[in-house]
Amino acid sequence: MFEEISEEIKNANKIVFVTGAGISQESGIPTFRGKDGLWRKYDAMQLATIDAFHANPKLVWEWYNERRMNIFAAKPNNGHEAIAELENYIDVVVLTQNIDGLHQRAGSSKVFELHGSIVRIKCTVCDYQNDVITNFEQIPPKCICGNMLRPDVVWFGEPLPQNVWRQAMIHASQCDVMVIAGTSLVVSPANTLPIYAKQNNAFLVEINPERTIMTSDMDYSVRDSSARVLPEFLSIFKS
Repeated sequence: MFEEISEEIKNANKIVFVTGAGISQESGIPTFRGKDGLWRKYDAMQLATIDAFHANPKLVWEWYNERRMNIFAAKPNNGHEAIAELENYIDVVVLTQNIDGLHQRAGSSKVFELHGSIVRIKCTVCDYQNDVITNFEQIPPKCICGNMLRPDVVWFGEPLPQNVWRQAMIHASQCDVMVIAGTSLVVSPANTLPIYAKQNNAFLVEINPERTIMTSDMDYSVRDSSARVLPEFLSIFKS
């Protein structure tokens, strides 16, 4: 599949992966915008804004608890594992819009979570934060300081964590190859990362079952799923 661009890939010093919900969907985690997306069953504005959380924290937490249990039961797929194994051959950085932690569980060591982590919980008032992989007995859960806890994810209307975003821009601007896998590239500002890469004359590879709004800007596109294609991408370095 990648024979015609294998030399371009092999000559790279650094590869950056930009991943989205599509790669996690193949592990059984629903997307938000696909035909079976979560937003088709729920009103996002009732569940994923700070105003909604303050208005009905119990409803928001019940939904996130269900999502957390679904995510904790999921396992990294062949796509996640191929990206992780690629670190044995080249410098790899993952910039992910996903909040599920599957890249880390697959073994990737340089993962920047643009939209936060559903595994991590933080206080709405104090500086407390911690990874929690169990259910909460009390909904909404309370911090030791007495205030409510919330998932450490980026809700609609909230800015990306600035330290993570700065690192993402730097890595995107320094890579030789950028692989955009399982994302429709409609969410800003994550969809500007390929532009930073292109400004550095990086080679852009898109892996997605459907065309995206930036397909015409790609140097190479594959219309297939990440779990099927990324192991073949890895085989470039094994040959």
